[in-house]
Amino acid sequence: MRIATWNVNSVRARADRVVAWLERTGTDVLAIQETKCADDKFPYSVFEAAGYEVAHTGFHQWNGVAVLSRVGLADVEPAFPGQPGYGDEPAIEARALGATCDGVRIWSLYVPHGRSPDHPHYTYKLRWLEQLRTAAAAWHDADPQAQIALLGDWNVIPLDTDVYDVADFAGHTHVTPAEREAFFAFEQAGYTEVSRVHVPAEHTYTYWDYQQLAFPKNRGLRIDFAYASPALAARVEGVRIDREERKGKGASDHVPVILDLENR
Repeated sequence: MRIATWNVNSVRARADRVVAWLERTGTDVLAIQETKCADDKFPYSVFEAAGYEVAHTGFHQWNGVAVLSRVGLADVEPAFPGQPGYGDEPAIEARALGATCDGVRIWSLYVPHGRSPDHPHYTYKLRWLEQLRTAAAAWHDADPQAQIALLGDWNVIPLDTDVYDVADFAGHTHVTPAEREAFFAFEQAGYTEVSRVHVPAEHTYTYWDYQQLAFPKNRGLRIDFAYASPALAARVEGVRIDREERKGKGASDHVPVILDLENR
């Protein structure tokens, strides 16, 4: 079984490219982030024609997450328990979607950016990660054999070597001690970030900005990750970061992270 996560940065603009990638790689389940469309604008038919069931949550042209599966899709949840909202009248944003695919509980996650350490969005980000960790710990405690994948764009740079030059981020989000602590707290909840286990190389990135020739200069960030519960981590045979998908016309600024699982 092959599962993957990919921030596609507008699914309507890249639907054909995503389908071509799915067919070329034989991916069974794809968690998508930043679809940038409401539910009624999502290109369901494009993926259904390729043999994938679709679950999506999106309210407008920001955020949006989806799960595509050709191995079954059930028990869809458009938010995790306790997911906090944002704004003067806090509203739940389209940043998390769960679905069960062939026995694996997939969560497609688009963690809030944070904007700046002195912005309310930063506090929201930390609260969002804390509540997700609380939910993830409860899922594992309720069933230690549950196969759970927390996949997505985490908007955290966990290590200094996960960025082209950490000095450029001094005073900004993504590298603050609180964000890094919130990220690694999932290990305390029993989860393993399996992409690091299988792709430990330093300066290996999943995101390159569109500006200032960031990709040709390899000025990237590693911010897309896959946390797995113990039962799922034991099935992971390999992980690959598909750097080639950052090339060519119409590429997203993120690339897919692919997990290969042993058959049960």
